[in-house]
Amino acid sequence: LIIGLGNIGSRYAKTRHNIGFIVVDKIAENLGASWKHESKLHAELASVELAGEKLILAKPDTFMNLSGDAVQRILQFYKLTPGTDLWVVFDDLDVPFGRMRLRFGGSSGGHQGLNSTIAHIGPNFVRVRIGISLNDRTQVASEVYVLSQFDASEQPQLPKLIEAAAVHTIEQLSRQTPEETTFDLVA
Repeated sequence: LIIGLGNIGSRYAKTRHNIGFIVVDKIAENLGASWKHESKLHAELASVELAGEKLILAKPDTFMNLSGDAVQRILQFYKLTPGTDLWVVFDDLDVPFGRMRLRFGGSSGGHQGLNSTIAHIGPNFVRVRIGISLNDRTQVASEVYVLSQFDASEQPQLPKLIEAAAVHTIEQLSRQTPEETTFDLVA
């Protein structure tokens, strides 16, 4: 199960905070999976067979700060438990733009979508952190910054970043135990 975190609605579609949705959309596109809304799970879901196993992709239709409810519902519906079978893809403003960090467990780092997820299911799942650029908190509050769009210097690199994040996530998924690692997605 790979869940991308983001906010629903066209207002947020291309914001930094929605990179989790954007990367999971790219994974679905690359694997030929199509989305279906499941209102009782509070999410859009897509599934595909990958290396002989069912891969479920999800995008909660709650807002970011309430993601944990949808994550918990999806896990319960598919009778999954948190652990290495759950991967959560999300934005991280403490990771430089163009970099992806993968690790199992840990804290939320102040990310409200992760806070909600941890509150509902605990901290033991794989985190795929996509760097959205370091934020100067003295100039712009983080909660404002994450809802901004990528700037003009980042826009040309976005397609490469999104594709590389999707590919690296699927490559790492094939490992029995995901490596804690950092990938440079764009040069």
